[in-house]
Amino acid sequence: MGKSVVLVGCGNMGYAMLKGWIASGKLAASDTTVVEPNDGLRERAAALGVNTATKADEVSPSAGFIVFAVKPQIIRDIAPAYASHTGKATFISVVAGLGTAGFEEMLGRHASVMRCMPNTPAAIGKGMMVLFSNRNVTEEAKQFASELLATSGAIATIENEEMMDAVTAVSGSGPAYVFHFIECLTAAGEKAGLPKDTAKLLAMQTVYGAASLAKESDEEPGRLREQVTSPNGTTAAALNILMGENRLLDLVTEAVEAARRRSIELGK
Repeated sequence: MGKSVVLVGCGNMGYAMLKGWIASGKLAASDTTVVEPNDGLRERAAALGVNTATKADEVSPSAGFIVFAVKPQIIRDIAPAYASHTGKATFISVVAGLGTAGFEEMLGRHASVMRCMPNTPAAIGKGMMVLFSNRNVTEEAKQFASELLATSGAIATIENEEMMDAVTAVSGSGPAYVFHFIECLTAAGEKAGLPKDTAKLLAMQTVYGAASLAKESDEEPGRLREQVTSPNGTTAAALNILMGENRLLDLVTEAVEAARRRSIELGK
């Protein structure tokens, strides 16, 4: 199995992943080909030293991995052109909404297909990448793909593809929830009398710092919360609002469920 990689589509997510692959040393630029019809995006990729092409028939038949990073609306127009690689390459999809069964329809039932749900922090190497592999993917391919994609963030795997809708609702859409929380905390700070720029800095740095501490600490988030909360103190007063009658828990649960249901609808 070759370690050469073909990236089909080099928009924002594709380019972010490509930069991570090359910068990390996990993949040599000479072993990488980007297929991108847009001149500007193709030239941007070429500046990293990779090979470029405009269409599928320019791709080497010895490609080891073919990564689809295009919009869901056009994947069915693009993927069938790579069916000749079935049995030789492992296909990796970062296309939202389309399951492995859809790729097997286009590429053949023997196609080795891995599905990846990234999120936008992958653009700075701090994403959450969740992988599902169909029955045809070898352990060697899983290992290499995991190492490659780990350059964009943390990696998790699931064994049941139906879980991908919940993954989408939690980590795929999750950054937007956090961004909105920052907006809300900023607005609350302004209302409490802080200048806008100060409120924004306090909100962003607090979310960043708390998330970093939660990730690096051996303590559970609930325990970290307790450590900040003095009895009858200011934090306790605020948490009485957020946690009273499970207000925030119920709201977040309702939001995640709405996203999960929508993911199911979009996948049909």
